[in-house]
Amino acid sequence: MKKTLKPCFLALIIALCWSSSSLYATDIYVSLKGSDSNAGTKIQPVASLANALRKARELRRLNDPSIKGGINIIIEQGFYQLNEPVVIRPEDSGTANSRTVITKPVGHEVVLSGGIPVLGWKKLSKSLPGVSSQVKEKLWVVDIPDLGNSNLEFRQLWVDGKKAIRARNYNADKMGRILSWNFVAKSCKIPLQDLKSIGKFEDLKGMEMVIQQWWAIANLRIKSVKVTGQEAELTFMEPESRVQSEHPWPAPWISEKTGNSPFYLTNAIQFLDEPGEWYADQHNGKLYYWPRATENMNTAQVIAPYLETLVKMEGTIDHPVSYVSFKGISFQHASWLRPSRFGHVPHQAGMYMLDAYKLKVPGTPDKKGLENQAWVGRPAAAVEVSYAHHTGFEACKFEHHASTGLDYKRGTYDNEVKGNLFRDIGGSGILIGTFSDEATEAHLPYNPKDEREICTNERITNNLVTDVTNEDWGCVGIGAGYVRGIHIANNEISDVAYSGISMGWGWTRTINAMRNNTITANKIHHYGKFLYDVAGIYTLSAQPGSVISNNYIDSIYKAPYPHDPQHWFYLYTDEGSSYFTVKDNWTPAEKYLQNANGPGNVWTGNGPKVADSIKVKSGIQEGYSYLLKYSYVNKSNQLLNSVESGNGNELAIEVILPSLGELSKPLLVEICREKGIASSAIYQWNNRLLAYASTNDAEALMRQIKARIKGAEVNLYKDVVYKFDRKKHCGQEPVKEWDNIILSTNLVKDEAMQKEYLAHHATQFEKWPEVAKGFCNADFQQLRIFKNGRQLMLVISIPKGADLDGLNPKTTLNNPRVDEWNNLMKRYQEGIEGTKPGEVWVFFEKNK
Repeated sequence: MKKTLKPCFLALIIALCWSSSSLYATDIYVSLKGSDSNAGTKIQPVASLANALRKARELRRLNDPSIKGGINIIIEQGFYQLNEPVVIRPEDSGTANSRTVITKPVGHEVVLSGGIPVLGWKKLSKSLPGVSSQVKEKLWVVDIPDLGNSNLEFRQLWVDGKKAIRARNYNADKMGRILSWNFVAKSCKIPLQDLKSIGKFEDLKGMEMVIQQWWAIANLRIKSVKVTGQEAELTFMEPESRVQSEHPWPAPWISEKTGNSPFYLTNAIQFLDEPGEWYADQHNGKLYYWPRATENMNTAQVIAPYLETLVKMEGTIDHPVSYVSFKGISFQHASWLRPSRFGHVPHQAGMYMLDAYKLKVPGTPDKKGLENQAWVGRPAAAVEVSYAHHTGFEACKFEHHASTGLDYKRGTYDNEVKGNLFRDIGGSGILIGTFSDEATEAHLPYNPKDEREICTNERITNNLVTDVTNEDWGCVGIGAGYVRGIHIANNEISDVAYSGISMGWGWTRTINAMRNNTITANKIHHYGKFLYDVAGIYTLSAQPGSVISNNYIDSIYKAPYPHDPQHWFYLYTDEGSSYFTVKDNWTPAEKYLQNANGPGNVWTGNGPKVADSIKVKSGIQEGYSYLLKYSYVNKSNQLLNSVESGNGNELAIEVILPSLGELSKPLLVEICREKGIASSAIYQWNNRLLAYASTNDAEALMRQIKARIKGAEVNLYKDVVYKFDRKKHCGQEPVKEWDNIILSTNLVKDEAMQKEYLAHHATQFEKWPEVAKGFCNADFQQLRIFKNGRQLMLVISIPKGADLDGLNPKTTLNNPRVDEWNNLMKRYQEGIEGTKPGEVWVFFEKNK
C-alpha cells in the first residue's frame, strides 16, 4: 500500500535536513563590494578579512552549532589593501573537527597587499639638481603618498608587478672595490671616481653603501665623505658603524689575489641614470622614476610597500593558535625599514647583529677557541606565526616582499607549508625555528627548559622557492634554526644569492634542542648567485638522528665577486655539525665540505654515481606541478661553475708516508674533506698518497697535513709543463664527466737531458702534431704534466667509465710517429723510489 507524507511532516523533514547540513561547516564571505556591517553571507559579504575573523571568533565564543564542521572564510576576487596587519589570536582557533580555513573560490585571484598604490604620475617638466638634461627628459615624477603626519617611507617599488631598482652608482650586477677599511677609525676608503656624480658632499642624507663581505652583505648609512687626492673616505651612522667595524666575522676583506670587498652606493638622485631606476626625495616629497621601454606610466600599476607584516598568527605558550589555515591566498608587498633606520649588518642567514665584537682572550664555556661574540635580531616577515599548532599554508603565493616571506618563529608544532610559491623576495623565502634570542649570545646552544618553545614536527613540502634573497644576498631559500623533527621535502629552490637550505644554528657540538630533522628529495639548483662559503644544503651544530638524503643539487653560479672563487660546495656540514647521516644525494661531483664537524656523522653513496631515479623523484611532486610555470631560472644567463670541466687551478699534493700506516689515508681523506676536496680526489701508490683537486688554499692544506700526519713528507705539484685540451687541439667539446688517471715517474738526473725533455714538450704540437692527433683518436679529454724537482705527475682525463687500456692503443693506430715519440721519451725517464727494476711509470690508484 502506497503511503503519502502529510505536508506538515514533509516540512519537518526538510527542516531537519537543512539543520543537519549546517552542522558540517559555515561560510563567511568577504568581498570588495561588501560592508563590514553585513552578515557575511554570499549575498551580504563583509568587506575585510579582519571582520570575517571577528564573526568567526564570535561563533566559536558562543559555541554556535553551525560551526561543528568548521568555518570557511571565503575571500572573493580582488586586491585587498591592508591598513594594518591581520591578527589571528588564540580565540580564533579551531579544532581537529572544526577547522578555520581562509580560502577563495576556484579561479579567483585574491591578493592581500601591504602596499599603497602610487598615483598621479607626470613627466618631469623642470630641471633637477644633479640630473642631466638627457636624463631629465626620461623621468616621471609623482608626490610620495601622504600618511598624514609624514610621507610614506619605503625601500622597494614595483611597477606592473616587476621590482624597480633603487638608484645606484653601478648598474646591473657591477660593483666597485673598496681601497681599505680602517677598523679603528670606522671608516672606508673608495676611489673618488665612484662618487664623481655627487656634487656637494654636505648633502648625503639617505645615501647608503652596500658592501659584500664573505657570506653576507651590509647596508651602511653614509654620514660623511672626506676627499684626499683621488680617494674618498666614508664614515657611517650609528649603530651600524660600531657593529660593522668591531665584529670579526663576516668582515670586509682586502686581497691582492681576489680583489678587495666589492660595494655599490645607492639612494641618491645622481645615481638615477637608466631605465627601471627610482629615487625617493623624502625631504621634498617627490618620487622619480625612469620607466622601462614596456611601461606606460599613464596606466602602470605602481605600488610601494607600507606594512612590514601582513598577517600575524600569534598565540602564547599556554594558549596557542590552532587549526587555522590559508589556502590559495596571495600575500604581496610587505616592507622592511630597519636598514633605513639602523643600518643592517648581518651575522648569517639574514639575522642582523644588534651587538658584536671580538674577544681579546678567546674562549667560552661551550667553545674554547671562540673569539666572535654576537647578539642578533630577526628580520620582519610578510606572514609571521608564533605559538601555533596544526596551522598551514597551501597553494598560496608569497611575492614582492622586502624581507622574509613566511616565518614560523617560535613555539610551533605540527604545522604544514605545502604547495606554495615564494618569488621575488628580498630576504629568505621561509624561516622556521628560533635562531637566537636577542638577549642570548649567538654561539650559545639553545635548549629551553620548556620544550614547547621549540618548533617541532613541521612539514615543509612541495614549495617552489625562486628569485628570493634578491636584496639581502646572505639570506637563504629555506632557513631553519633550532628545530626538532622538521621534514623539508620535495621543494624546488632556484635563483638564490647564497645557500638553498640552511638548517641549524649555534656553531656547537653540544647537544641542544635540535634532533631528528630530515632534508630529503629536494631539488636545489642555480644557487650561490652572489656569495660563496655556500652550499645547496648547509648545516650547523649537533643534530642527533638527522638525515640529509635523496636530494638533487646542481648548477651553482659563478659569483662575480667572491672572496674565494673555489669556496663553494654542493653539501656543507659546518661547525659543530654532528650525528648526521648524509646519503644518496645526487651532485655533479663530490665537492663537499665538512668544516670543524663533531662526532657521529655518516656519509655514504653521495655524488654523480647516485641513481638517476633520485633526480626524477626529487623536487615538486605531480599534484603540485601547477607551480612550475612560475620557475625563474637564470634569466640573465649568468655562467655556472663546473668541477668536471676544470678551471685552471688544479694541482697535486703528494704525501709520502714513513710507513704504510692504516690511519694515514682516512686522515688525509678527512683533512681534504674539511677543505672541500672530495674523497674521490685521493689516490695512492705504495706509501705515497696524492690529492688532485682545484683549490686556492694549497698552503693551508699542506700545513694541516704536516701537522696531523706525523712524519709525512709533503710535496706540491702546481707547475704545469705540458697541457693538452680536447677543445683546443681536437676542435671538439669535452664530455661533461670524466675520470682522471694519474701516473708518476722521474726525469733522469742529467740536467741537460731534463731541459731537452721540457723543450720537446714545449714544441710537441708544432713538431710532433701526430701525438696530439693520437690523443684525439683515443678520446683523451685533457693531459697535464706537473713537475716538482725531477718528479713528474701525469694526469690523463678520459670519459667517465672508460678504460685506459682500451683507449691507449688508439693513440698509435695508423700513427707510427707516436711510437717514435714514446721511444724518444724513454731516454729521459726512470722510476721513482720504490719501483721495481725496469719499471718507469707507476699508476696511483683512485680512492673508492
